[in-house]
Amino acid sequence: MPEERTIRRGGRGGTLPPDRVQPEHVRTRTIGVITRDRTVHGAAAALRGIERAARMGGYSLRVETLRRADQHTVAAAFATLARQSVTGVIAAAALPPTALLRLPADLPVVAVQPDAAGIIPAVVVDQAAGARAAVAHLLGLGHEQVWHVSGAEDWPETHSRVAGWRAAHRAFRRMAPPVLEGDWTARSGYAAGLRLAHRPDVTAVFAASDQMALGLLRAFAERGILVPGDISVVGFDDIPEAAYLHPPLTTIRQNHDEIGRRCVTALLEFLAVTGHAGLIGQEADGSLRPRLVLRDTTGPAAAARAGHEEHCSPV
Repeated sequence: MPEERTIRRGGRGGTLPPDRVQPEHVRTRTIGVITRDRTVHGAAAALRGIERAARMGGYSLRVETLRRADQHTVAAAFATLARQSVTGVIAAAALPPTALLRLPADLPVVAVQPDAAGIIPAVVVDQAAGARAAVAHLLGLGHEQVWHVSGAEDWPETHSRVAGWRAAHRAFRRMAPPVLEGDWTARSGYAAGLRLAHRPDVTAVFAASDQMALGLLRAFAERGILVPGDISVVGFDDIPEAAYLHPPLTTIRQNHDEIGRRCVTALLEFLAVTGHAGLIGQEADGSLRPRLVLRDTTGPAAAARAGHEEHCSPV
């Protein structure tokens, strides 16, 4: 096992001292990347963004894909990359807090998660803000509440998007309905859509990924439910196919190329000026904000669909 370092939380000085950074003569022009399931659009797109930025800077990538995000699996991935003498590591997958505190010695790391800021350099994407924008758009159109199909339970992005969805309901003084658990896939969105189709009071749904939104659209179409005439739908990610769905999908766009550029820039800045740690971001508060992209799957709230009774059975 490689030597480990322990860093206390709190403050922005939680970085390697100058004498602990990997010496220049043993570095390669290779950046290590730790990611998760690359069949999920967000993970795959973030990796492509990092790869483009690295290539422009004359670097190649070595990628470790986590099967799970537990501390043992994360430690093994870091150990593998350390043995390959990478220049540094970009943790494109959110890591457990304990893993942030125990990293291989002499290996610069940049993370893409908010709770890393102040411990190691971090590129922060405000997932909750994206969810708030989606739900505020729907509530602003007159929908009484917005149902939510969440992502996989063990992804931090899932919890951030749920938090943003709830926050938007509170801001509009509305009560959020129960969460329908998904797993990022179109299949899980389809299953959720079939369940929601039985509730005539449902007029708006926010899906935590565009793939799940695609499944919703299929389920609603099979049940004769019009989008957006009967139910409005918003996704998240803005996959390349989103503009070509029928109808074109309103969604939340993440700029993965910019995320990748900032990750690589933050890592190289960390190497050049050891001791720099903190937020590398776009907004005044240091975070990258996903943006609402308006297309054709949202519209004003319609009256509850035919057959609605005052007391609907729970989903």
